[in-house]
Amino acid sequence: MLNSNTIGDKIAAARKSIFLSQADLAQKISISPQAVGKWERGESMPDITTLNRLAEILGVDLNYFSESFQSLSVSNPTHDSVNTEISGTAKSPVNTNRDMSKLNLADSDFSGLKNLSQNFSSANMQRCLFIGSNLSGLILNKNNVDGCDFSDSDISKSQIQGSNLQKNKFNNCSLNETVITKSNILQCDFSGANFTGTVFTTGNFMKSTLENIQWNLTSFIEMQLQDITFTGTFNECTFENCGFYTAKFENATFINTFFKNNRKFKRVKFINCKVDKITYAFLKNNLADLKGVVVME
Repeated sequence: MLNSNTIGDKIAAARKSIFLSQADLAQKISISPQAVGKWERGESMPDITTLNRLAEILGVDLNYFSESFQSLSVSNPTHDSVNTEISGTAKSPVNTNRDMSKLNLADSDFSGLKNLSQNFSSANMQRCLFIGSNLSGLILNKNNVDGCDFSDSDISKSQIQGSNLQKNKFNNCSLNETVITKSNILQCDFSGANFTGTVFTTGNFMKSTLENIQWNLTSFIEMQLQDITFTGTFNECTFENCGFYTAKFENATFINTFFKNNRKFKRVKFINCKVDKITYAFLKNNLADLKGVVVME
């Protein structure tokens, strides 16, 4: 449980233990010294995003701010070492496996956070910023993720299940070996993303931007693919039991890519595409319209 007086006392204790003034702390989180003073007097309380930032700066676990946490877990570093940790040249002793499920995280900023392997399941995440963050191993289950920006983030080896992903930016993200199951993806921008080993299964993928993607060992299984244009080089990828609706492949190259039992596949347009012989065989078996396909020697 969080209490403004308790939080204020603990902010003051942790701040003093690492020899920071109220003005020093205020500068590091871009607020006024008066705001820090109000926190420490119990007159106001920082929001959850600011608490995360405070925990990182002060070198404490997020649970430190709760009433049930009794002891101060600060290693009492010198002022210089605190500056080193905040600059990112040394690891901060922050708990990086917090359970942040069932939170309302609208308009929160997590940009630049490192080693943030979190459980955000059932959280409402609207207009949040995760730019340049380390989210490897992220767990999303039954989430609403709307209008968020994950650009330049590492989301590899993550699990996204039963979630709604709408109008999000995943520009230049690493989604290597991430499994996305039973989720709806709508109007998202994945430009420059790396989908090596990524698995999409039993969901919807619609009206999204897919430019300059790395397609290596990527699998689409039982997906509904609608109003999408695929481009780039597909190396040992799989499309199986998918439904294609107003979808096309344009300026694409296919190497050992598997197509099987896909629905509405006769309507898929291939524009200026190149394929190797085995991929051509798979496409032909899937009754594809091969007018825009050239077989590479």
